[in-house]
Amino acid sequence: MSNLSNITSNTSVGVNTNAFDAIAHASIVVQVTLAILVGLSIFCWAVGIAKFKQFRTLNGANNRFLSRFWKATSLDSLFESLDEYRSSSIARVFKAGYLEMQKLADSSQNKEQSIVQLSGIDNLERTLRKAIDIEMAAMESRLTLLATTGSTGPFIGLFGTVWGIMGSFHKIGAMGSASLAVVAPGISEALIATAIGLAAAIPAVVLYNNFVAHIRKEEVAMNTFSSDFLNITKRNFFKES
Repeated sequence: MSNLSNITSNTSVGVNTNAFDAIAHASIVVQVTLAILVGLSIFCWAVGIAKFKQFRTLNGANNRFLSRFWKATSLDSLFESLDEYRSSSIARVFKAGYLEMQKLADSSQNKEQSIVQLSGIDNLERTLRKAIDIEMAAMESRLTLLATTGSTGPFIGLFGTVWGIMGSFHKIGAMGSASLAVVAPGISEALIATAIGLAAAIPAVVLYNNFVAHIRKEEVAMNTFSSDFLNITKRNFFKES
């Protein structure tokens, strides 16, 4: 009867390997690794939400400005209404080009004509290019965090995995046993580190690729507008070379 009680007692021994318990009892190194991954994931989602809002607002403002631009009868009147399109990157490119044209007009020596014939189209081209570069830099801001998390997240998780497995081997050596009760905690925390590393990296990569594609689309739109603006101004305001 006593033997049966001992067997029952032995078979009831188990190891608590749920995720929260494994994290709570993990080594300090693994816990710090998990905290870094969770922090990176939170920052990535915050950047992702902010960027989604930024591009949605930007796209709507650009569409409204382009519609107004092609209906405008005067660049002066369009410039005066720019406050309505503060969120538009294309409107800011137009503003930079318009102000450069004003500088060229002020420095023009041929001001007696009813329509001032400007020179210095290269200056206008450089101004538009610079304005586009500034807008690109603004759209690409904080994307580095997404790229960094996407590329390093799995390796940070792998570091926690290796450390957890190392802990399991140390326990095996110290206790002289390779039972499940000995190795399960270390393996459990190791697998959790891998999972969280992937959970942080995969969304970061998806978000990064999505935003890069959107930025390239916006770059094409700004370059197209720049070319159209140059053609219009060259045809109407600049001297024939």
